[in-house]
Parts: sequence; structure tokens; C-alpha cells
Amino acid sequence: MNMAQREKMAQREKMAQREKMAQREKMATGRGFIAALDQSGGSTPGALRKYGVPESEYVTDEEMYDLIHEFRSRIITSPRFDGDRILGAILFEQTMDRTVDGMNVVRYLWGRKRIVPFVKVDQGLAAESDGVRLMKPLTGLQPLLERAVARRVYGTKMRSVIRRADPRGVAAVLDQQFAVGQEILRAGLVPILEPEVDVTSPEKAQAEDLVRAGILERLSLIPPGAQVMFKLSLPTVDDLYLELTRQPMVLRVVALSGGYSREEADVRLARNRGLVASFSRALTEGLTRQQSVDDFDKALDASIAAIYTASCTSRGRPSLAGP
Repeated sequence: MNMAQREKMAQREKMAQREKMAQREKMATGRGFIAALDQSGGSTPGALRKYGVPESEYVTDEEMYDLIHEFRSRIITSPRFDGDRILGAILFEQTMDRTVDGMNVVRYLWGRKRIVPFVKVDQGLAAESDGVRLMKPLTGLQPLLERAVARRVYGTKMRSVIRRADPRGVAAVLDQQFAVGQEILRAGLVPILEPEVDVTSPEKAQAEDLVRAGILERLSLIPPGAQVMFKLSLPTVDDLYLELTRQPMVLRVVALSGGYSREEADVRLARNRGLVASFSRALTEGLTRQQSVDDFDKALDASIAAIYTASCTSRGRPSLAGP
């Protein structure tokens, strides 16, 4: 490698570092929410049905993924989908390699919209045991992380589900989430840990107490100077996670809608200081393939406006410390 090549590489590295710092600042202090656009194989047919695409319209997985990408592209390229109200977007792994408007999706999100890109890295859920569903073994995680780094993705997301307030099960979920999270940190990405509590569980409040206590106990596992994020179910008790949002090793705490309607999720979110939304079904509620461009954009704008307002609750947001 000659001197000109070395200088060019050094300039690219500086630009990437400046970009990462700008993305971290937006995630730490920005107003808005994260759009979850990461439906995978299991949830894609349901998302397409709500969008107005029945299963009779596709046969292969490839056709299904093309249709869901069409849906995501309409959202991402809409002028209503902007970095003024949206902090980040979580992508399905396959989406990371696709294009919108002739540009790679990851680069489009940050370069055109100033929206921080994340990618979902889990591969679905294992069978229930001790009242929880752990993540299936994350085969191929390292190559996926390397691809994400090469694409200049900022962070990752991975989901487990807790159905009962079983201390052993909750501990297993958190141990797995933190262990994989440390792998992701070593790769240079910021993990979003998602130990979701099933909102229909009769033990929801008790399970959330276990999740909160377990997370606080494990924060010391995060290497000095590093930060992680959490995506948690909207809690039964308001402000349950307020203390968590104030920890220096926690970049941000976001809330999932968990099957609540957008209206109910927004009301619950607005009562919780420090939380911002990371909604999927609630974000796309009311969007259909049959809508005109204007009608689609208006419906999307109404959804974004409502979620943004709830995320910027008038009760105030604590300052987020960090390196």
C-alpha cells in the first residue's frame, strides 16, 4: 500500500469515526423514537396481511421478502419518515443488503435522513422453558456483525420473551442477553438488549420487577466506557425503569408496543419518564398497499406524530450521562 492509499484509508476511518460519534450523540440526547422495521420470516406474513397483501399473492420466501421490502421502502422513502422525529431504525438482516431509491438502505437512512441504523441479529425463539423463551443459538453471529460493521450499521437488536415471573427463567434470559451483548460490543457495535415481558401475562408486573432488578445487577458486566441500550415492554408500574435510564453505561431505554394498539401504547409511554418508543406494529397501524401516495404518507405522518409526542413526554426526560 502506497502513501496515497494509506492517507485515503485514514481519511475514511476518520469519517467513519465522526459519523459514529454523531450517531451516538443523536441516540443519547435526541428527541424522537426508533422505528422497528425488522419483521423476520415468522412475523412477515402477518405484517403483510395487515398491509393488505394476502398469502395467496406469494409462493416463495423470496417473493414474500420482496413484498415486505416494498412496504418498508414506502415507509423509509416517505418524506414524513425523517430524522427530525425518528432517532433510529431497526432493520431485518436481509434489508441491510438491499437498496431504496438506488442506494443501500443503511447508507440511505443516515446519509439522506439522518436516522441511525440498527440490525436485528437474533434468529427467533427457542421453545418455552421455566416460563421464558430464550433466543435460539445465534449461528453465524460473527460474520453478520462483520457485515454490519462493513455496512456502517451503528448497533444491533435481539429479542427474548418472558411469559412468567420465574426467577430462574428470567435470569437465563438476562444472562444470555448480556453474554451476546458483550460479543456485539467487542465487534464495535452498540447492542439493544430486548428481554420482552409478554403484556398478556398474568404475572407481568412481577416479571418486570425481576427484569429491572436483574438488569441493574448485571450492569457491572459492561466494560468500562462501553454503553448498551435496552428495549423493554411498557411497564405496569409507571417509571419502573427510570433508575435504569440514569445509569452511565446505558445509552438509552426504549419501549416496545408489545401488541397494544398505537393509542394505548402512546398513552402508556407518555406516563414513563426517560423512555422513548421503538414501535413496529403500532407504527405501521393503518398503512395499506392500496392507499395512494398521499393517503399513505398522511397515515404514516399521523402515526409518527402520535408516537413522537408520546416519546417527548411533557413529564420530562432525565439527562443521559455517558462517555
